[in-house]
Amino acid sequence: MTTSDVLHAAAGGVCWITLNRPEAMNAVTWEQRERIIGLLGAASEDPAVRAVVLTATGKGFCAGADLRGSPSADERLPGDVARMIRLGAQRLIGAVLDCEKPVLAAVNGTAAGIGAHLAFACDLVLASQEARFVEVFVRRGLVPDGGGAYLLPRLIGPQRTKELMFFGDALPAPEAERLGLVNRVVAPDALENTARTWAGRLASGPTRALALTKQLVNASLDTDRSTSFAAEAWAQEITMTTRDATEGVTSFVERRAAGFEGR
Repeated sequence: MTTSDVLHAAAGGVCWITLNRPEAMNAVTWEQRERIIGLLGAASEDPAVRAVVLTATGKGFCAGADLRGSPSADERLPGDVARMIRLGAQRLIGAVLDCEKPVLAAVNGTAAGIGAHLAFACDLVLASQEARFVEVFVRRGLVPDGGGAYLLPRLIGPQRTKELMFFGDALPAPEAERLGLVNRVVAPDALENTARTWAGRLASGPTRALALTKQLVNASLDTDRSTSFAAEAWAQEITMTTRDATEGVTSFVERRAAGFEGR
């Protein structure tokens, strides 16, 4: 892989990560996954980065995993596939979920398999009218991996999830928006500008408060009420020590717009 297979740019507090193998519909390789995971980790650590956009070039967002060069069935040993999934697809999805900055997906085209899960793991999803989402695994005689059976029931419930995963039909972007998998569908030529606008709003927000909000919401469906309430209280305790919280309260008292620094 060359660095041109995953483009990276940062400006105005926004980190842009762009899959750039349009000739392969951006089917993601192991090396690309490692690059994306590294960039998401770096975004978490960098105070200058306050939002992340994940997008792609060409007609496809991500056609799934690039399986070329994978061992054949008679070459695999027991445990090889499970290890590959844990270290590959699951680490990629986990990196999106665990990123301390809000991650926005700008889905320009087909998102299939792990490509669909990569989009659904993001905090906000914008989609071109030409985008579609495909739970392609059943067409290959496989179970969904990359966290699909974890993510989708939490987004749309188990019945809708089973329909998508049992049949493997392509889900057009407008229908994905109706189901709640997509925040907004826009015209293809408006996707980038809309992503820039949304990312700019995120980047001008109270970054630490957004990080803790993301953590609370992501954990909420896996915890009981008392655990969730306790986490909320401690998150607010931490947030109240930030400069942005002080600025937010001061600006309210002074009746002016807040100027958050992300600290």
